Amino acid sequence: MKIDFHTHAKLAKKLPFSKEYTDWLFREARKAGLDALCLTEHFNTLGFAEVYRYIADRSERDGDSLVTESGFRIFPGMEVDIAEGGHTLVAGPLECILEMNRRLEPYKEKGNFLPFEKWSEMTEEYPVIFGAGHPFREGGHIPELPEELLRRFMFLDVNGKDLARDYDGTWEKMSALSERIGRPLVAGSDTHQSFQYGCAYNVFDREVNTVSSLMEEIRQGSYRIATSQNLEFQVETAGILKRALKTIHALGGDYVEVLIQGAEI
Repeated sequence: MKIDFHTHAKLAKKLPFSKEYTDWLFREARKAGLDALCLTEHFNTLGFAEVYRYIADRSERDGDSLVTESGFRIFPGMEVDIAEGGHTLVAGPLECILEMNRRLEPYKEKGNFLPFEKWSEMTEEYPVIFGAGHPFREGGHIPELPEELLRRFMFLDVNGKDLARDYDGTWEKMSALSERIGRPLVAGSDTHQSFQYGCAYNVFDREVNTVSSLMEEIRQGSYRIATSQNLEFQVETAGILKRALKTIHALGGDYVEVLIQGAEI
């Protein structure tokens, strides 16, 4: 099972949700060779619940995952900012993700984010897996947290965007942090666009349908991390596409129509 641990269903968190764009993303993820993904949408994205209502209505529940008509597997999740600076990732049953998101409502604006300790305590109330998203990204301070708090993470995200900027340096820093706190590494593309799918992903020995099984496979080392030979080009191209589509939207155009014109929706 090829799975990406860090993905998004929208072009940008301040843009309205587009079902056509999300459908296109999932089709392209499958074309890129992925079998599954963790959908770690920003917890404060516009229309968070709407995104998941749409996906759930068009999918079949299988364990903790949602399976589309084409057989593509989606593990619901979200990316959550913390007060100290930095991003965290959770994935689990849809009802848990939605409930956690509702509880986070008072803490969705910058300046009101929950401190890591309180947020990590909330994650322990639910059957979710909890990880650090791109911990060495500029502006974040996750590696500076006390080690007893860092060990609350279950995994660490080796991020495609960071690998594209500094491949060797990212691996070196992430491997050192993994060894220091005894937590495994998994790969995520951090994509908001299709071109970035497949730049960094995980290959599991078997297919699973719950996050607990997913985490057990990780603990047993029954997977490997893979990266694309075209990683830098994919990330750069995706960045150009995102900027272009956002500009089209800002000028009053329909970026979705421009993007998927002529495609079956």
